[in-house]
Amino acid sequence: MKLLHIDSSILGPNSVSRQLTQDATAQWVKTHPGTTVEYLDLATDAPSHLSAESLGFRMPAGSADLSEGQKRENAISEALVSQFLAADVIVVGAPLYNFSIPSQLKSWIDRIAQAGRTFTYTETGPKGLAGGKTVIVASTRGGVYSTNDWGRAAEHQESYLQTVFGFLGITDVRFVRAEGVAMGDAKKAEALGEAANAIAKLAA
Repeated sequence: MKLLHIDSSILGPNSVSRQLTQDATAQWVKTHPGTTVEYLDLATDAPSHLSAESLGFRMPAGSADLSEGQKRENAISEALVSQFLAADVIVVGAPLYNFSIPSQLKSWIDRIAQAGRTFTYTETGPKGLAGGKTVIVASTRGGVYSTNDWGRAAEHQESYLQTVFGFLGITDVRFVRAEGVAMGDAKKAEALGEAANAIAKLAA
């Protein structure tokens, strides 16, 4: 079994999501001996945002019509989508930044969402091609969004990731949430305790 561990927080050792992904990965390996882990830190090694050149993955890698820039970006996209497809389990750290996910994580999603590789369109609509995987998302939030209508409508973090992974055919998407981590030490400790309990269950 292969596990892909992804972090996207820019806060380094002060990141709650990094702590949770580390704990979730360790728990998964503990309960699934023999799991191999590959690590991707998008805060330090993120692909560029989509551009005319980085859309080169829509054309064959050896195409004579590709510019040198497209060939270079195509190689990055190919490496990322191949890494994603090879993983059985993906643990993703996804802090809430301005009501959504970090742009670094969005850039990674833009590279792996490839027609013909991870999804396709059929006569009846889109069909995901990356099914059979488990995704564990470590969702962290400075405030509390899950307990009121405004918060649930305002967040485009968990809702977006549920949608995009579902679009790619992944139905087993599990969330470990720690929210309110910027609302004082007591609230943060409570959130981390709840997340630890969730990790023990979701990574079993």
